[in-house]
Formats: sequence, structure tokens, C-alpha cells
Amino acid sequence: MCALSCLQSMPSVRCLQSTSVMEDQNEDESPKKSTLWQISNGTSSVIVSRKRPSEGNYQKEKDLCIKYFDQWSESDQVEFVEHLISRMCHYQHGHINSYLKPMLQRDFITALPEQGLDHIAENILSYLDARSLCAAELVCKEWQRVISEGMLWKKLIERMVRTDPLWKGLSERRGWDQYLFKNRPTDGPPNSFYRSLYPKIIQDIETIESNWRCGRHNLQRIQCRSENSKGVYCLQYDDEKIISGLRDNSIKIWDKTSLECLKVLTGHTGSVLCLQYDERVIVTGSSDSTVRVWDVNTGEVLNTLIHHNEAVLHLRFSNGLMVTCSKDRSIAVWDMASATDITLRRVLVGHRAAVNVVDFDDKYIVSASGDRTIKVWSTSTCEFVRTLNGHKRGIACLQYRDRLVVSGSSDNTIRLWDIECGACLRVLEGHEELVRCIRFDNKRIVSGAYDGKIKVWDLQAALDPRAPASTLCLRTLVEHSGRVFRLQFDEFQIISSSHDDTILIWDFLNVPPSAQNETRSPSRTYTYISR
Repeated sequence: MCALSCLQSMPSVRCLQSTSVMEDQNEDESPKKSTLWQISNGTSSVIVSRKRPSEGNYQKEKDLCIKYFDQWSESDQVEFVEHLISRMCHYQHGHINSYLKPMLQRDFITALPEQGLDHIAENILSYLDARSLCAAELVCKEWQRVISEGMLWKKLIERMVRTDPLWKGLSERRGWDQYLFKNRPTDGPPNSFYRSLYPKIIQDIETIESNWRCGRHNLQRIQCRSENSKGVYCLQYDDEKIISGLRDNSIKIWDKTSLECLKVLTGHTGSVLCLQYDERVIVTGSSDSTVRVWDVNTGEVLNTLIHHNEAVLHLRFSNGLMVTCSKDRSIAVWDMASATDITLRRVLVGHRAAVNVVDFDDKYIVSASGDRTIKVWSTSTCEFVRTLNGHKRGIACLQYRDRLVVSGSSDNTIRLWDIECGACLRVLEGHEELVRCIRFDNKRIVSGAYDGKIKVWDLQAALDPRAPASTLCLRTLVEHSGRVFRLQFDEFQIISSSHDDTILIWDFLNVPPSAQNETRSPSRTYTYISR
């Protein structure tokens, strides 16, 4: 009722059109239109007639106004127009707005090249994603020319390769990286080449993702055939080689393409339980309680560290710092100036059972033990920070990155933790025996267990508390006939090792067409006989 009374009390305005006869001494009588505004308020109303003056006078007066207007400065012109607009009514404002709109819409992409500023137009359009770039090509021929001559599809692909590891890896494996990051040669591919390449890359990426989810892969197998004791306890790989640590005390280096054994390193007197390498050295830990440093190219032993009292179960090194852990329940923090200059900084004590695994970054050192706990330590001060409790049995493996810790235990579960608050974010169930190895990236978690199975989990779904537990495991891969000891993976493959004395390469990129409808694919096996 209040709203209704307000409406009734407001003045109503009606525009009436009438025909009147305007007389002028200098012109013949002719019918003219005038606008009548009826303003009513209650019972009273006022009729206001707004007639256009005679055409002759209006034209003379308009020309005179324009003459004066042109003589004024820009600021005076703006002030004058503002005064004019303030005197107009609403419908006149609407007409002016319609008139100004197209004048204010400038095609700057077309205008810039006309001023010799093609490079600015190219730079602006280079920020577009693929969908927007497709739309921009359809705007007009000039936009299409700027995109083509600016090689913007090439620049888009280069931007993706710089920022996304999947794109980078795909460019190297498919060979189109040879066309990137170079000034366009006179005989190089035109923009149309990159325009047609982009959807092929997207198709490749979608196929890889589908292969991961469906378990389609091409399997390659290395049979190590150790003479005495069988088992491959640890491994690491790159594009050229795989380096593995074996139960028979040796370290074997394999050619990743041919699967042939390139070199065997001997020196440890116990099983090689852990290793890590970079472009200069291989560092290994053994059940003989020592840590050895090897030249990655020659295989020569550069250093032997004797500190732990029992088996060295795991180690990590990065940026001049190395952390080792042992069955003796301790963690050793080392300053690693060079391969031959490694000094003990601190020993961390607190676990009540063997320390099975360590990981670290610039902020935290994280350790996990058979005592069922994960402990967090300050990297800079080596002081204890907090304990993560939750596993019901000993913890065999973990990985730590950013705020996330993912751990696997002999209680057959995987747990996700927030390292800052110590909260358990999710428990993953599915393995039937001890979870021995685990790795994760931005998309997925891959775990291996003593049940011989490798499971692929959806990491983003696992971090979403609303996601049902039944949707988290994407695929279970079964090829190993023994316990899975170690695995590593990237966007295209998993490489795993086992008590069955094999190393398996699960390739999700190069899947033969015959295997597209299968979850298992034919394998290629290379057998190495120790001499």
C-alpha cells in the first residue's frame, strides 16, 4: 500500500503529439508537429508545448552557434556541452547516448597498424587463450592479418610449453619443439601450421588423460635376473636412463630406449635400499649402514659416509643439503658443499622405531617411522615442530610438497595431511597389504604395495571432502608378480620396481591402436643376465 501511494503521489508525465499550424511571414503556411508534455499531479495538470522554430531561423542560429563553438578552446567546448546536456530532458539524453555509443567504440587493433604500431596490436592479442584467438580471427580481415603475421598461434603454444610440464614433455616426445622459441626463418612454418597443430596437441592431451583413467598403456619390462638375491629396491629415471638399486648390492644403469644395461656399479656390501642422482652424482644408501657418492658419468666412488649404526633406509638431497634416515631411529642432516665435501650438521632424534623415509624443502624436514608417526622439523634450525598422528601401524613411505604430505602405511591405507595444522584431510583405502611407495603430482597420486598392485588416485577429488570414497581410485594396474618396492611417474608414464626382480615401464602416451579398447597391452621384455 505504501509503494502504491508513493506511485500515486508522483507526478506523471505524458508526451502528446499534436499537429499545429505555424505561421511565418516569410514562409507558406504548412502543418508542423509540436510536442506537448502533460505533467499531472493529482487533479491539476499543465500542458507545455515545445515547438521547433521556423527552419530558416534555426539553421542560421545553428550555424552561428557552431561558428562560435569552433573558436573556443577544448575545455570551453566541453563546459558548454555539459551545460547544454544539463538543460535537456531524459528522452534527449537517450538520443545523445545512442549517437555517442558507436563513436566511443574504437577498433584499436585495426587503428594501431595504421599508426605503424603493429607490434602493440600483436602484443595485446598475444594474451588471448585459444578460444578467444579463434573468435578474434573472425572479427575482420585486419585482425586475422595481425594474428597471422604476428605468429600468435606459435606464441600461444610457446607460452603453454613454458608454463605446463605436460606441454613441454609432449613437445619433446612428438618433435614439434624444433619449431618453437626461434625467430621465424624465411622457409619456416607459417602461422597456419601452428593453427592446425594446436588442436592436435589438445587431442593428444585428451587421449593421454583418457589412457590414465582407463588404464590403457604400452608395457615394457626389464628382467634384471639377479644371480643371488632378487629384488629391485629403488630407482630413478630421466629421458635417457634408469638407475636402479638392487638387493644383490649393485647399482645398475639402464638405457631407457633400448632397455639394455649400460653399467653396473659395485662397492656396497649390503642391499642398495635408496638412491638419488642429479647431473653430477649418484648418492646411495645401503643395508651396510653407509652412504656412497658416485660420479654419475664414470661410476667412480667419490665419497663414503660412515655415520649410521644400521641400514640407511632413505635419503634426499637438494641445494647443498642432504638428509638421511636409518633403521637406527635417527635422521642425519648434512651440508653438501660438493661430492667430496659433505659434513654432518645435525642428528635429529625423536622417533621410537626405524625411520623409513624423509623428505624436505626450504621450510620443513618431514620423517616417517615404524612408530606410526610423522614428525615435522624446521629445515633451517633442525628444531622439532610437530607430530602427525593417525596411522594405526608403521609408516613405510611419504612425499611432501607445499602444504601437502601423502603417506602410506602397513595399515594398508594412504593418508593426506595438511602439514601446517597437522590435520588428516583424507584416508584412501583399497590396497590389501602394506603401502610401500607413493608419489603425487598436481593431478594424481600413484601408490604401490606389497599386494603387487599399483593404484592411481584422483588427487583433486581426494582433497574435496564432498567426493565419495568410491570415486577416488581411478585405476588399479596389475603386472608385478611380487611386492612393489618403488615407483616414479610423470605425465606420460609410471616406472616401477619389484621384489619380482623386474622394472616395468607403463607408457600412457604411445599406446598402440590395437590396445585402445583394452586395459592391458602387449609388452616388450628385455632380459639382463648378470655376468
